[in-house]
Amino acid sequence: MLHILFFFLAFVSSSSNAMVNDFCVADLKLSDSPAGYPCVPPAMVTADDFVFSGLGVAGNTTSIINAAVTPAFVAQFPAVNGLGLSLARLDLAKGGVIPIHTHPAASEILLVVHGCITAGFISSSANTVYVKTLKKGDIMIFPQGLLHFQVNSGADGALGFVSFNSPNPGLQITDFALFANNLSSQLVEQTTFLDDATVKRLKAILGGTG
Repeated sequence: MLHILFFFLAFVSSSSNAMVNDFCVADLKLSDSPAGYPCVPPAMVTADDFVFSGLGVAGNTTSIINAAVTPAFVAQFPAVNGLGLSLARLDLAKGGVIPIHTHPAASEILLVVHGCITAGFISSSANTVYVKTLKKGDIMIFPQGLLHFQVNSGADGALGFVSFNSPNPGLQITDFALFANNLSSQLVEQTTFLDDATVKRLKAILGGTG
């Protein structure tokens, strides 16, 4: 009897937290919260709020990674607020790479639209590596919070689209977390087993100090 009561209370609690409106276009002028942004008044919402055209434009791949990510997260596409989803476009020039990174708040699905992309992730329990070279039409899942990457392994440019189960998946790139800030070189060396010259060279490349 107690387990039935517990299930009922859990169901009621879950239902009470469900969205009671059809949508909640984010009011970006107000502060974000764990529950998302406050809603723009429905009377002020138009059809244009539910359309985002930014993913139709190729990103600028002239960068250190020879790649570009064009997001359609809540900050760029306020209509996804509260809906538990978002998208991004990946443009990878020849030799382009999306470095090892993690999304703390979302799982990810990659769809390859053009070219070949070698992608993979690393499990948190046994550090098992799962890597696959994907071709046009292939999809791959990257579980929430796990380190993962994408590399253009073809002879030409590659294009992919990624979907997340959060309007704001978050992002932390391992290389930038280590070498693009003011974390002291001594601590980086002690915690990564890299030598001083390597750490300082990477900090110089990525703009870090310390």
